[in-house]
Amino acid sequence: MRTTRSVPARPALIAVLALATAGSLLLAPGAAGADPLPVTREGSAVDDRAARAPVSAARRALTADSSTATTTRGYPRRQTLSPDPRNPGDKSLKLGLTPYHAIAPKLNALQRLGDRVSVEVTGRSAGGHRLYLVTVTAPESTRQALAQERMRDLIENAPAAAAKSREIEREYKTPVFVNSNIHGNEWEGTDASLKVIERLATAKDTKTRDLLAHSRLYFNITANPDGRIAGTRANANGFDLNRDFVTASQPETRAMRQIELGKQPAVLLDLHGYVNGTLIEPTTPPHGENYEYDLFLKNSYANALGMESAVNALGYTPAKDGVEAAQIPFRDQEEGWDDWPPIFTPQYAAFHGTVAAHTVEIPLAVNNEEYDELPVPELRRRSAVNTAVAGAAIRATLDHVREHRGTLITDQIEVFRRGATGAAQVPVSPRTVPGVPGIGPEDVYTTTFPRAYVIPPAGARTQRSGPAATRLVDHLLANGVRVARATRPFRLDGRTHPGGSYVVDMHQPKRGMANVLLADGRDISGKVSVMYDISGWSLGSLWGATVERVPSGSLRGAPLRPVGEAAPVAHVPAHGNLRLRLTDPREIAALNSLLRQGVPVRRAADGSVIVPASARREARTAARAHDVPFTATRQTGTAPLGRLRVAAAVTPGELFALREMGFEVTPVSTAVLNAGFDWRTSGADVLFVSAGLDRAALTAPARRALDAFLDGHGLVGRGATGAALNAAAGRLAVKPVEGNADANGVVRVTNSGAVTHDAPDRGFVYAPLWFTDPGPGVRVEQSYATGNPLVSGHWRPLGDGTGGPTAAAGQASVVSGDRTVLFGTEPLFRDHPKGEFPQVARALFTVAHSASVKESG
Repeated sequence: MRTTRSVPARPALIAVLALATAGSLLLAPGAAGADPLPVTREGSAVDDRAARAPVSAARRALTADSSTATTTRGYPRRQTLSPDPRNPGDKSLKLGLTPYHAIAPKLNALQRLGDRVSVEVTGRSAGGHRLYLVTVTAPESTRQALAQERMRDLIENAPAAAAKSREIEREYKTPVFVNSNIHGNEWEGTDASLKVIERLATAKDTKTRDLLAHSRLYFNITANPDGRIAGTRANANGFDLNRDFVTASQPETRAMRQIELGKQPAVLLDLHGYVNGTLIEPTTPPHGENYEYDLFLKNSYANALGMESAVNALGYTPAKDGVEAAQIPFRDQEEGWDDWPPIFTPQYAAFHGTVAAHTVEIPLAVNNEEYDELPVPELRRRSAVNTAVAGAAIRATLDHVREHRGTLITDQIEVFRRGATGAAQVPVSPRTVPGVPGIGPEDVYTTTFPRAYVIPPAGARTQRSGPAATRLVDHLLANGVRVARATRPFRLDGRTHPGGSYVVDMHQPKRGMANVLLADGRDISGKVSVMYDISGWSLGSLWGATVERVPSGSLRGAPLRPVGEAAPVAHVPAHGNLRLRLTDPREIAALNSLLRQGVPVRRAADGSVIVPASARREARTAARAHDVPFTATRQTGTAPLGRLRVAAAVTPGELFALREMGFEVTPVSTAVLNAGFDWRTSGADVLFVSAGLDRAALTAPARRALDAFLDGHGLVGRGATGAALNAAAGRLAVKPVEGNADANGVVRVTNSGAVTHDAPDRGFVYAPLWFTDPGPGVRVEQSYATGNPLVSGHWRPLGDGTGGPTAAAGQASVVSGDRTVLFGTEPLFRDHPKGEFPQVARALFTVAHSASVKESG
């Protein structure tokens, strides 16, 4: 359930595409998805970017879980999976469901049932478990599989030609993607999928034969095996994978992204729990403004009706089974279950040509307190009901695909055609989406796409951060967005852009994907009263690179060359001391790698760091490993920096981000401290607190130990939890003011201190906080912009008029002093706002340094 709420090249179609896309940028190599590498022995494909030097390990991680071979084989593609050790602690067992260790033997057995089932390993989870994708289709020769790939390419890359293709009309197999168990403690989608696969493997009826002759069915058996085993919503890194699609920080998310890119599904089901009665999307407003929503709504609603009928036909009733009738939020609710952010599986899929996509929430809760408190027979009864409901939803969807294949593919082609030609979106209305009841002005969300985005190159006067620019370009490519690079300076819309600039032509099939990642977004506070989850995001604003929106102009004749990856920016000059700016997490990671080696690094007055010429060899290694540039300088720096060990009571996303920057982190919490955590032997230099540490809940010995540590060490706090510890420790004399706890989004900020030096003028907030009444020695490092600081997202005042964005305007968002820094923003939120990460790094180094100075003084 939702709660609180380098991509490989496909075989070229050069002749057709050159004609279809003349004057545009649709031929970018590496931009389209490909089938994962056929596996004949167990294992996942290896990223071929790893072999192309000099590409850093940090950049390879962007696509490390993606298959990249262009080899195509027919179906079936059998392999024998080695068994996993039996795990009696697997939480599925109590529910009478399939434990993870039984999945590989089950898949081996399914492959032996005939010639329709194939299995591949698409990667490994954060906890090291295999991720299985099952393909069910009628057998194909290699020649037939190549033809399917060619037609799939034509649909995306030459949609005008695809729309006229009789071959596609007759022979293209509709791709369908069933995603299960993305939340680990919502188990039953996996079992329902296995049952459906088993039936499809052997069924002889005409409908099944017809379905498999004209469809490829892809089942991601368990998207989150770590959580399935442990009975947790999150994976082994603590991430909610159904919030990670924009950032793709987790290997499981990248594997799902690659399925979207490589298989190009027209239809997707994402099986969740638990909402009674069964909840079947489409959703309430607001609707994502970058979708071709008229096509999405038409197909999703039609399929939802079929699923609703199939689920209700099972005959479960509230009186007999505790099961309510199915519901469709678009039809049955006013708001509160929206498809606005692209972080959810179905909403992300819409940008890759999926025209019918659904979260399906099966009805009866068996997780959390129910798992612990209900008797086993009742849990198993509920799981059986849930498995049946999920199975009905899958079967109804397959019936819909068989009956409406032509419309689904035609509309997928139209999604790509609109993008490639720059066509206007079609606002939804009873006329444009006939047969869908209740369409009103509240459902109309469209946007104005710019002509292009330009990302200045590293080293350009207009580019804030070279490493951030390359990170952003690689991430766009990994999401299937076409990017080109200027071979010389060029003019667009009255401006001259330097050679080497990256250009995202918005006349491309996946313009919605490009825009949802790069645009600022919209303030929708006035549209609805409540949102399900985040409402604002923007890689263009939050990832630290300069991104220029070009509203109009022509790219015809522009000196642009498609790219498959960003050019490396690693550089170390041959002479002089070395200056390293701190504008991106990679630069922080490079700094930490030098400090771990004992390199004597010193601060510079401008917020950068200075590495002595004697450490040039170590700097070269760090530059290559993290793809960062050093510049020559005569400066020697001021205060020395030392290796940092951080004790952290933080969210999983923050912990992940700290380690991504190369910090040595020891997680702590109220429970850990009460268990006798030894601060002296931990080696911790600084404490970072944002969650899970309540000083009032500590035992007396634990409280004394914490106070003793803080007496000589630095504190970085974030949010209400960090501010509370600051107050309890008597550090900064400030008054924290909590805004609307439901508010979130991208905000304008004004930077004024050393901690936020050279930081972007955008921040991210989630339950925003600000600081008033600063006492002696308190410095304002950053403030919310005056007026209305909200750029995009949802931030309303509370019922009494307080807590809104105008109340925060001009107030301090980051403060420092007395070995302490406090954040009211969320600079590490879910490992997402990369451009803000260095603020936290500077804060940690600042408080550690000031603490050591005070101690030595």
